[in-house]
Amino acid sequence: MNHKPLPIGIDNFEMLVTRGYYFIDKTMLIKELLDKKGSVNLFTRPRRFGKTLNMSMLQYFFEDARDDKGEKLDNSYLFDGLRIMEAGEQYISHMGQYPVINLTLKGGKQPDFELAYIMLKRQIADEYMRHKFILMDERLAEQKERYLQIMREQADREAYVDALQFLSKCLEQYYGKKVIILIDEYDVPLENAHLCGFYGEMIAFIRSLFESALKTNSSLEFAVVTGCLRISKE
Repeated sequence: MNHKPLPIGIDNFEMLVTRGYYFIDKTMLIKELLDKKGSVNLFTRPRRFGKTLNMSMLQYFFEDARDDKGEKLDNSYLFDGLRIMEAGEQYISHMGQYPVINLTLKGGKQPDFELAYIMLKRQIADEYMRHKFILMDERLAEQKERYLQIMREQADREAYVDALQFLSKCLEQYYGKKVIILIDEYDVPLENAHLCGFYGEMIAFIRSLFESALKTNSSLEFAVVTGCLRISKE
Protein backbone atom coordinates (compact mmCIF):
# COMPACT_ATOMS: atom_id res chain seq x y z
CA MET A 1 0.00 0.00 0.00
CA ASN A 2 1.38 3.40 -1.05
CA HIS A 3 1.13 6.24 1.47
CA LYS A 4 1.11 9.82 0.21
CA PRO A 5 3.76 12.04 1.86
CA LEU A 6 2.64 14.73 4.31
CA PRO A 7 3.24 18.28 3.01
CA ILE A 8 5.44 19.46 5.90
CA GLY A 9 6.79 22.91 5.03
CA ILE A 10 4.97 23.02 1.66
CA ASP A 11 3.15 26.31 1.15
CA ASN A 12 2.72 26.29 -2.65
CA PHE A 13 -0.61 24.88 -3.82
CA GLU A 14 0.65 23.78 -7.25
CA MET A 15 3.49 21.80 -5.67
CA LEU A 16 1.07 20.27 -3.17
CA VAL A 17 -1.21 18.95 -5.93
CA THR A 18 1.26 18.02 -8.67
CA ARG A 19 3.66 16.17 -6.37
CA GLY A 20 0.94 14.05 -4.84
CA TYR A 21 1.05 15.15 -1.22
CA TYR A 22 -1.69 14.21 1.23
CA PHE A 23 -3.81 17.27 2.02
CA ILE A 24 -7.20 18.35 3.37
CA ASP A 25 -9.46 19.92 0.73
CA LYS A 26 -10.03 23.51 1.88
CA THR A 27 -11.34 24.80 -1.46
CA MET A 28 -14.74 25.69 0.04
CA LEU A 29 -12.94 28.72 1.50
CA ILE A 30 -13.27 30.07 -2.07
CA LYS A 31 -17.08 29.68 -1.91
CA GLU A 32 -17.15 31.31 1.54
CA LEU A 33 -15.24 34.36 0.25
CA LEU A 34 -17.53 34.75 -2.75
CA ASP A 35 -20.66 34.32 -0.62
CA LYS A 36 -19.58 36.87 2.01
CA LYS A 37 -18.71 39.51 -0.59
CA GLY A 38 -16.50 41.32 1.95
CA SER A 39 -14.17 43.93 0.49
CA VAL A 40 -11.41 43.13 3.02
CA ASN A 41 -11.36 39.74 4.76
CA LEU A 42 -9.07 39.14 7.76
CA PHE A 43 -8.20 35.56 8.74
CA THR A 44 -6.28 35.15 11.99
CA ARG A 45 -5.00 31.68 12.83
CA PRO A 46 -2.07 30.32 14.86
CA ARG A 47 1.31 29.67 13.25
CA ARG A 48 1.69 26.48 11.17
CA PHE A 49 -2.05 26.50 10.46
CA GLY A 50 -1.74 26.52 6.66
CA LYS A 51 -2.51 30.22 6.09
CA THR A 52 0.18 30.70 3.41
CA LEU A 53 -0.91 27.52 1.62
CA ASN A 54 -4.50 28.78 1.60
CA MET A 55 -3.36 32.09 0.09
CA SER A 56 -1.49 30.17 -2.61
CA MET A 57 -4.68 28.17 -3.30
CA LEU A 58 -6.68 31.41 -3.66
CA GLN A 59 -4.10 32.80 -6.06
CA TYR A 60 -4.13 29.70 -8.27
CA PHE A 61 -7.94 29.69 -8.34
CA PHE A 62 -8.68 33.35 -9.02
CA GLU A 63 -5.64 34.56 -10.96
CA ASP A 64 -5.71 35.17 -14.70
CA ALA A 65 -2.13 33.89 -14.73
CA ARG A 66 0.29 34.80 -17.52
CA ASP A 67 3.84 33.82 -18.46
CA ASP A 68 6.73 36.28 -19.03
CA LYS A 69 5.37 37.13 -22.48
CA GLY A 70 1.84 37.71 -21.26
CA GLU A 71 0.54 34.42 -22.66
CA LYS A 72 -2.37 32.96 -20.68
CA LEU A 73 -1.72 29.98 -18.37
CA ASP A 74 -4.40 27.46 -17.38
CA ASN A 75 -4.26 26.35 -13.74
CA SER A 76 -7.77 24.88 -13.61
CA TYR A 77 -6.40 21.30 -13.66
CA LEU A 78 -5.13 21.86 -10.09
CA PHE A 79 -8.74 21.84 -8.86
CA ASP A 80 -9.89 18.67 -10.64
CA GLY A 81 -11.80 16.48 -8.19
CA LEU A 82 -11.83 19.11 -5.43
CA ARG A 83 -15.01 20.25 -3.70
CA ILE A 84 -15.17 23.74 -5.23
CA MET A 85 -15.70 22.15 -8.65
CA GLU A 86 -19.02 20.75 -7.39
CA ALA A 87 -20.20 24.07 -5.92
CA GLY A 88 -21.86 25.32 -9.11
CA GLU A 89 -21.17 27.53 -12.09
CA GLN A 90 -21.63 30.76 -10.09
CA TYR A 91 -18.37 29.87 -8.30
CA ILE A 92 -16.44 28.10 -11.06
CA SER A 93 -17.05 31.09 -13.35
CA HIS A 94 -14.66 33.15 -11.17
CA MET A 95 -11.73 30.79 -11.84
CA GLY A 96 -8.81 32.41 -13.67
CA GLN A 97 -10.64 35.71 -14.09
CA TYR A 98 -8.75 38.28 -12.01
CA PRO A 99 -5.37 39.96 -11.74
CA VAL A 100 -3.93 39.01 -8.33
CA ILE A 101 -1.35 40.72 -6.13
CA ASN A 102 0.11 38.29 -3.58
CA LEU A 103 2.38 39.84 -0.95
CA THR A 104 3.93 38.34 2.16
CA LEU A 105 5.21 40.61 4.92
CA LYS A 106 7.20 37.99 6.83
CA GLY A 107 10.46 39.41 5.41
CA GLY A 108 9.84 42.46 7.62
CA LYS A 109 11.08 40.58 10.68
CA GLN A 110 14.41 42.41 11.04
CA PRO A 111 16.41 44.00 13.91
CA ASP A 112 15.84 47.63 12.85
CA PHE A 113 13.40 49.63 10.73
CA GLU A 114 15.79 50.38 7.85
CA LEU A 115 16.52 46.71 7.22
CA ALA A 116 12.86 45.77 7.67
CA TYR A 117 11.86 48.48 5.17
CA ILE A 118 14.44 47.23 2.63
CA MET A 119 13.06 43.69 2.89
CA LEU A 120 9.44 44.82 2.54
CA LYS A 121 10.44 47.00 -0.41
CA ARG A 122 12.05 43.90 -1.97
CA GLN A 123 8.86 41.87 -1.54
CA ILE A 124 6.87 44.60 -3.30
CA ALA A 125 9.49 44.82 -6.08
CA ASP A 126 9.28 41.04 -6.60
CA GLU A 127 5.53 41.29 -7.18
CA TYR A 128 6.11 44.10 -9.69
CA MET A 129 8.65 41.83 -11.41
CA ARG A 130 6.10 38.99 -11.57
CA HIS A 131 3.72 41.26 -13.49
CA LYS A 132 6.24 43.13 -15.64
CA PHE A 133 4.82 41.68 -18.90
CA ILE A 134 2.06 44.31 -18.63
CA LEU A 135 4.64 46.96 -19.57
CA MET A 136 4.63 45.59 -23.14
CA ASP A 137 1.19 47.15 -23.48
CA GLU A 138 1.38 50.64 -25.01
CA ARG A 139 -1.53 51.79 -22.83
CA LEU A 140 0.85 51.69 -19.85
CA ALA A 141 3.57 53.82 -21.49
CA GLU A 142 3.01 56.74 -19.07
CA GLN A 143 3.29 54.48 -16.01
CA LYS A 144 6.36 52.59 -17.23
CA GLU A 145 9.08 54.76 -15.65
CA ARG A 146 7.44 54.81 -12.21
CA TYR A 147 6.76 51.06 -12.45
CA LEU A 148 10.39 50.26 -13.30
CA GLN A 149 11.75 52.46 -10.49
CA ILE A 150 9.65 50.57 -7.93
CA MET A 151 10.55 47.20 -9.47
CA ARG A 152 14.29 48.02 -9.37
CA GLU A 153 14.03 49.20 -5.73
CA GLN A 154 15.18 52.67 -6.79
CA ALA A 155 12.06 54.69 -5.96
CA ASP A 156 11.60 57.02 -2.97
CA ARG A 157 9.84 55.80 0.15
CA GLU A 158 6.64 57.63 -0.83
CA ALA A 159 6.41 55.42 -3.93
CA TYR A 160 6.37 52.25 -1.82
CA VAL A 161 3.70 53.59 0.54
CA ASP A 162 1.13 53.48 -2.27
CA ALA A 163 2.90 50.87 -4.44
CA LEU A 164 0.07 48.31 -4.09
CA GLN A 165 -2.52 50.87 -5.14
CA PHE A 166 -0.40 51.91 -8.15
CA LEU A 167 0.15 48.28 -9.19
CA SER A 168 -3.61 47.67 -8.84
CA LYS A 169 -4.36 50.56 -11.22
CA CYS A 170 -1.81 49.29 -13.75
CA LEU A 171 -3.25 45.77 -13.60
CA GLU A 172 -6.83 47.01 -13.92
CA GLN A 173 -5.81 49.02 -16.97
CA TYR A 174 -4.16 45.96 -18.56
CA TYR A 175 -6.79 43.34 -17.73
CA GLY A 176 -9.93 45.48 -17.67
CA LYS A 177 -10.77 43.79 -14.35
CA LYS A 178 -10.50 44.85 -10.71
CA VAL A 179 -7.75 43.26 -8.63
CA ILE A 180 -7.68 40.72 -5.80
CA ILE A 181 -5.02 41.52 -3.17
CA LEU A 182 -3.66 38.79 -0.88
CA ILE A 183 -1.50 39.94 2.07
CA ASP A 184 0.04 37.19 4.16
CA GLU A 185 1.52 37.55 7.66
CA TYR A 186 0.53 41.20 7.96
CA ASP A 187 1.38 41.22 11.68
CA VAL A 188 4.93 39.77 11.56
CA PRO A 189 6.70 43.13 11.00
CA LEU A 190 4.42 44.82 13.57
CA GLU A 191 4.98 42.27 16.34
CA ASN A 192 8.72 42.25 15.65
CA ALA A 193 8.94 46.07 15.58
CA HIS A 194 7.15 46.19 18.93
CA LEU A 195 9.69 43.77 20.43
CA CYS A 196 12.69 45.58 18.87
CA GLY A 197 11.63 49.13 19.72
CA PHE A 198 10.69 50.70 16.36
CA TYR A 199 6.92 50.11 16.36
CA GLY A 200 6.08 53.77 15.64
CA GLU A 201 7.99 53.82 12.34
CA MET A 202 6.69 50.44 11.26
CA ILE A 203 3.01 51.06 12.08
CA ALA A 204 3.18 54.35 10.14
CA PHE A 205 4.52 52.58 7.04
CA ILE A 206 2.16 49.58 7.23
CA ARG A 207 -0.86 51.77 7.94
CA SER A 208 -0.15 53.97 4.90
CA LEU A 209 0.48 50.90 2.72
CA PHE A 210 -2.80 49.29 3.80
CA GLU A 211 -4.90 52.46 3.59
CA SER A 212 -3.89 53.12 -0.01
CA ALA A 213 -4.22 49.43 -1.00
CA LEU A 214 -7.34 48.42 0.93
CA LYS A 215 -9.36 51.52 1.82
CA THR A 216 -8.95 54.08 -0.97
CA ASN A 217 -8.27 51.70 -3.85
CA SER A 218 -10.89 52.01 -6.60
CA SER A 219 -9.19 49.13 -8.48
CA LEU A 220 -9.84 46.60 -5.68
CA GLU A 221 -12.24 43.66 -6.18
CA PHE A 222 -11.57 42.25 -2.71
CA ALA A 223 -8.66 41.52 -0.37
CA VAL A 224 -7.69 38.71 1.98
CA VAL A 225 -5.32 39.46 4.87
CA THR A 226 -3.88 36.79 7.17
CA GLY A 227 -1.93 36.90 10.40
CA CYS A 228 -1.66 35.41 13.88
CA LEU A 229 -2.72 38.50 15.83
CA ARG A 230 -6.13 40.17 15.82
CA ILE A 231 -5.15 43.84 16.23
CA SER A 232 -8.44 45.59 15.54
CA LYS A 233 -7.52 49.03 16.93
CA GLU A 234 -4.32 49.37 14.92
